[in-house]
Amino acid sequence: MRSKNHKRFRSKTQRCRTRTRYIKKSNRHFFQERSMIYDFIKNNEKIFPIEKMCQVLVVSSSGFYRWKNKIISNRIHRMNHIKEKITSIYFESKQRYGSPRITIELQSLGYAISRITVAKYMKQMGLRSKLSKKFKVSTDSKHNYLTVENVLNREFKPTLPSKVWVSDITYIHTKEGFLYLTTVIDLYDRKIIGWSLSSIMSTQDTILSAWRMATRNRTVHSGLIFHSDRGVQYANNKFANVLNSYKKITRSMSRKGNCWDNAVAESFFKSLKTELIYGNKLITKEQMKLEIFEYIEIWYNKKRRHSALNYKNIDEFNNQFNYKNVA
Repeated sequence: MRSKNHKRFRSKTQRCRTRTRYIKKSNRHFFQERSMIYDFIKNNEKIFPIEKMCQVLVVSSSGFYRWKNKIISNRIHRMNHIKEKITSIYFESKQRYGSPRITIELQSLGYAISRITVAKYMKQMGLRSKLSKKFKVSTDSKHNYLTVENVLNREFKPTLPSKVWVSDITYIHTKEGFLYLTTVIDLYDRKIIGWSLSSIMSTQDTILSAWRMATRNRTVHSGLIFHSDRGVQYANNKFANVLNSYKKITRSMSRKGNCWDNAVAESFFKSLKTELIYGNKLITKEQMKLEIFEYIEIWYNKKRRHSALNYKNIDEFNNQFNYKNVA
């Protein structure tokens, strides 16, 4: 029995010596800085006793534990710092951004972080982007005016500015009744180049007002396609004559009852109502006009990161192609 115990002891001693030689060899060849030694100890603490490694590698165990606690502390500090940045971006966007856009925003600021990590932190903090509601169509296509074919045919990615403009009208509920928002969007960079907000649905106050702004902001190039739905504001003679006066614009209209033919314009209204209106209290028309101005001119056209532009804002997208003269 004693012989067996003696053999076991000798076997353990031999294994310990082998491990010690391995650690000493590692010390000679790989460890030149204290932090590298600590890192080796940390990575092997489940294999070798920490105190033994510290002894062989000629460092104090107390020094190792201080280093390890600092590493953990730094990791927690970085996590808390990133959570603060996520929270800041989330509320600066007025709760409009989810994890994909917040990730891009953080990466643009120099943080190396994945969308999965951002989503995990947002879930921990209970931060969720505003949820959308089902979109309601408000087009009045019951009229006897001339309509045209769908020339655009869902080709939503032109390669140059002022090749395709799309337009649509939606209603916005306020404490004092409805406002009607009309937009003109350049499909190239998704910028709202013209818009109007009115209390009535007249052609003059809706599309003609938005059209005038659009032509002030961007040049009407030969071959421009102007696409809309079949609503009376777009089909009537007053607006048709304005488009025809340019002699270089191709008119295009969505097929009857097919909102997907004007999906980009519909998508903008969905974003606006989700990010600005749904879930908030009703406000006056005057207050709503200020909110819409801020959303379009300050947020959407300047700061918002667009998935269609590879999560760049409009200025960043245009600058990469040196389209700095695009308004």
